[in-house]
Amino acid sequence: MTHLVTATELAGLITAEAVRVLDVRWQLGRTDGQQEYLAGHIPGAVFVDVEKDLSRSGAPAEGRHPLPSTEQVQEAARRWGLDDGDSVVVYDDGIGVSAARAWWLLSHGGVDVRVLDGGWAAWKAAGGDAESGSAEYTPGMITLTDVSGDSLTIDEAAAFPEHGVLLDVRAPERFRGEVEPMDPIAGHIPGAVNLPTTVHIGEDGTLLGADELRANFAAVGVDADTQVATYCGSGLTAAHTALVLAEAGIDVKIFHGSWSAWSNTPGRPIATGA
Repeated sequence: MTHLVTATELAGLITAEAVRVLDVRWQLGRTDGQQEYLAGHIPGAVFVDVEKDLSRSGAPAEGRHPLPSTEQVQEAARRWGLDDGDSVVVYDDGIGVSAARAWWLLSHGGVDVRVLDGGWAAWKAAGGDAESGSAEYTPGMITLTDVSGDSLTIDEAAAFPEHGVLLDVRAPERFRGEVEPMDPIAGHIPGAVNLPTTVHIGEDGTLLGADELRANFAAVGVDADTQVATYCGSGLTAAHTALVLAEAGIDVKIFHGSWSAWSNTPGRPIATGA
């Protein structure tokens, strides 16, 4: 089962009025996602605010993007016009990081949701139509189940390397502790293994094939029988690797607090180097 949809497949679903589309544009250090959406988006797509809809405010020890409650996501999904039984496609204008956050929350909430492989760039490259302004829609009445997906606590993340592989999916220099642009301390969780999520993206911006993905994970000791969990800086990029693992047929958990929670929690050990 794939969790992706191609631009061509999405165009057919839109023509058949068989899908709801969500635009989840967000990138670290940028605040212009909605402005970009208003300038041009997939016809009928509704804008989703990552900061307001897919995360919540919290204490520093909860990380930069604490998981929202099921009630918060359900309220937002109703504002987006979703009803029970709707099929949903999410996309962004990057490699799929913010779209993957929406995929994780909605899929665990019981929604039939897929990610547009290659995002906005793939849609434009395929000659897809675009519209500007805000899409008009009627509020929906969808009911969601628990959106957390059995997220790891900080103590569970600390103990995870004892029985499984804990993947740190940030850039190698952040894993090694050479730089840290966002959080108070540089380094990584002791016992974690580095596998940047960007290695799974092909030159055209879409995910590599399933065999190549499985080879990437096998190189760090992960296969279908491995207990595996992911973390990143604030929990968003970890969702992208979770999506990639799902495409490779491997079950995964996420430590959503990620390094931002770990580094803001006094007393937690810090590892550096490769």
